[in-house]
Amino acid sequence: MKTQILLLAFIASLAVILGGSLIVSRKHWPTRVQETLLALGAGFILSLVFLKLVPASFGYIGESAAIWILAGFATIHFFEHTIVGHLHFGEETHHDVMVSRTTGYSAFTGLFIHAFFDGLSISVGLQYDFFLGVLIFLAILLHKFPEGLTIASIMSTAGFPRKIVFYSAIGIGLATLLGASSVFLLEHVSAELAGIAFAFSAGTVTYVGASDLIPEVNKTGSRLPPLLVFGGMILFYLSEKILDVILR
Repeated sequence: MKTQILLLAFIASLAVILGGSLIVSRKHWPTRVQETLLALGAGFILSLVFLKLVPASFGYIGESAAIWILAGFATIHFFEHTIVGHLHFGEETHHDVMVSRTTGYSAFTGLFIHAFFDGLSISVGLQYDFFLGVLIFLAILLHKFPEGLTIASIMSTAGFPRKIVFYSAIGIGLATLLGASSVFLLEHVSAELAGIAFAFSAGTVTYVGASDLIPEVNKTGSRLPPLLVFGGMILFYLSEKILDVILR
């Protein structure tokens, strides 16, 4: 189980590094591809939250799950947007406006915390409910590539050298692995701990889907990306049915 958890976390980490590498190498990733990933990711993530994580967390720990959901939501809001003045998902488009290095450091801190909880969610999910854990992994994987584009482009526009820009993407990837490494500390996951973890994850992932991804999708000039949010919901349904056949 530990090997499986670390392997999936490693794959998610590679997606972040790939996104960062494209910024460092100055290769432009098609905007339509970015928009598609963001839209599918948003629909998939929100489906995961409302159909799986929230019911599971209330089932394990009752009404106290609401507090942990709010705590997760507030934590990501604090680190991503309260202490960061300029942060959105996808490639930074305002290359003519140099953001401050302080903003770069803040963005890195916010995304590092966010990535850590991604890894933690994968670890706890797979340990307590393998089926749900795989769905969590898929939801996280869908937004990891845009996450790599985000941190690398912000660090680039903040004036950091290419090496530091690339290291920042690696750092976010390592944060995911660090969160997943909790498997070595949480070898026996109780129902209460799983409920807290699922509730907290529901709050963090809700923030990513509703506050980070949906606004970016809705800012596009095309009607297709907003429609693809529903595609992400359908993708979640199909993934659940396919995994149900494979794993159960």
